[in-house]
Amino acid sequence: MHPEVAAYVLGVLDDDETERFERHLDGCADCRREIQELQEVPAALDELKEQSSRVDD
Repeated sequence: MHPEVAAYVLGVLDDDETERFERHLDGCADCRREIQELQEVPAALDELKEQSSRVDD
């Protein structure tokens, strides 16, 4: 896995890093596939966080 794939999916790259990584994606089918596989992770993490906060209340 490319080191920036997870950061890109989670949206934590800054603007310059995002632009640079998106240029990389143009020529890298492996990273595009990895992003597709991970695209549901942010929503799943948000759901877990929400469930956790309800339990804590």
